Amino acid sequence: MLVAADVGGRERIALDMAGHDDQNPPGVQRVTAHNPSPLTLDGTNTYVLDGWAVDPGPADEAHLEAVRTAAGAPLEGIALTHSHADHADGAARLADLAGGVPVLLGADGARVGPFDVLATPGHAPDHVCLLHGRICFTGDTVLGRGSVFIDPGEGSLIDYLASLRRLRELDLEVLCPGHGPYVWDPAGKLDEYTAHRAERERALLDALEAGARSHDELLDAAWSDVPGALRSAARLTLRAHLAKLAAEGRLPPDTRRTLVD
Repeated sequence: MLVAADVGGRERIALDMAGHDDQNPPGVQRVTAHNPSPLTLDGTNTYVLDGWAVDPGPADEAHLEAVRTAAGAPLEGIALTHSHADHADGAARLADLAGGVPVLLGADGARVGPFDVLATPGHAPDHVCLLHGRICFTGDTVLGRGSVFIDPGEGSLIDYLASLRRLRELDLEVLCPGHGPYVWDPAGKLDEYTAHRAERERALLDALEAGARSHDELLDAAWSDVPGALRSAARLTLRAHLAKLAAEGRLPPDTRRTLVD
């Protein structure tokens, strides 16, 4: 599953301005795969730190060689934030190129190479963030630009919001996202993400109260700022919001079967 830039015009400008300082954190090297799209932004970011690669990205030979070059020394291992193809497909090949190093997707509280593992489900059930001191590799939990979409078929907005709250409790210096630029104001970004979801929810509830009863009507009302290329991703996010409201008993009774089931 990929990620979507679900932002309106004013929010996009603010996010772009916030990403003006895109220098590597100390000890971190970033290599961006050549797989840009409306869903992957500039492409998947692979990071190298202390001999370990985070999220090798697609199985693209040129990208994997660039990762090995960025390491500056033989790789010792590969750590994943989750198993989605745009982050993990290159892992087996990179491991072979590096001489058979381990590929690890750790569990909550585990230590993987130089990283502490923090479970952050929501976008994907196996999603984790990787901590190296105050540096956090966020995969698809937080992006450098735009917001993450949640597919209710495998994800959960309730779990995702809990993951954002868990990250917000940490004293972080910088977020290294799976897509987009570094985030040097982690607390501000996490607050922004939480507020963005709350704003969408308010718009959705207002639309339901006004009588909207179809997915298209709700998208037009609550996701009117999303460009056409991302409407299918917004539809998934809409369904995730509806699933959350249904679980919380907050959907109008006449919509629960038609909008959620």
